[in-house]
Amino acid sequence: MSTEVSRRHVLAAGAALAGSAALIAGSEGTAGAATAPAGTGAEQAKVKPTIVLVHGGYADSSCWNATIAELQDKGYTTIAGSNPLRGIPTDAPYIASLLDSISGPVVLVAHSMGGTVITNAAAGKANVKALVYIAAFVPEVGETQGELITKFPGSEVEPVSVPVPYTKADGTTGTDLYLSKDGQAAFAADLSTADFKVLQATQRPFDADSFIFPTTAAAWKTIPVWGLVAGQDKAIPPACERWMYSRANARKIVEVPRSSHVVMISHPKVVARLIEDAAKATS
Repeated sequence: MSTEVSRRHVLAAGAALAGSAALIAGSEGTAGAATAPAGTGAEQAKVKPTIVLVHGGYADSSCWNATIAELQDKGYTTIAGSNPLRGIPTDAPYIASLLDSISGPVVLVAHSMGGTVITNAAAGKANVKALVYIAAFVPEVGETQGELITKFPGSEVEPVSVPVPYTKADGTTGTDLYLSKDGQAAFAADLSTADFKVLQATQRPFDADSFIFPTTAAAWKTIPVWGLVAGQDKAIPPACERWMYSRANARKIVEVPRSSHVVMISHPKVVARLIEDAAKATS
């Protein structure tokens, strides 16, 4: 084989490998690198933020699936962080480490107890440009979730929470809380029975001590806030959500009058629109 022919083969192989790598990077993505949106000029220079979504108790990352589909259709890189649900001392550092792994701006979104986690985890994170609370807790420094959930009447989740003891790494006994099969009316009244059964079967329990750990930082004091109120929420009372968002000086508050607590499942388009509002306003 001539030197020229060999050179052509090497160049062709290199081009093919580069093309394959580009296709893999585009389809798989990484937590650390977001693909820039298509466009030219000003559009190309404007990088869309990565959307990080944090779930709450009685749920896992799949609760965001419908919302993620909406956001990905609009060209946003999305990461559904897995919340350990062990309480602030464990959950906040874990999510904070995820934020540290992402290059570029982040819009940080949370549901329910995830709101407490991001309130602590985002403190001091310069890459977090917006906080979006979806039917979520927004605590002040020193407050606990236990205090907030009883501040206004209307929460009905305690009677349908099943305590299950578990052994911790140090040998002591903790208590996990599971949502019972009778918890649909309190947690997900606007889902079909079939969808609720799947949610209840795939839930992740949370440590009961999550209600007693005091908040140690309040990221909403320095990062702009957006909030969504679930109008028929029987987990966190709607009045409590409104009060917390107002206290945090939310730039925009959206209310979904007929929604249960799991608004990201029952009304994903509304949730995605609010997240996009936050992304556009801060990028």
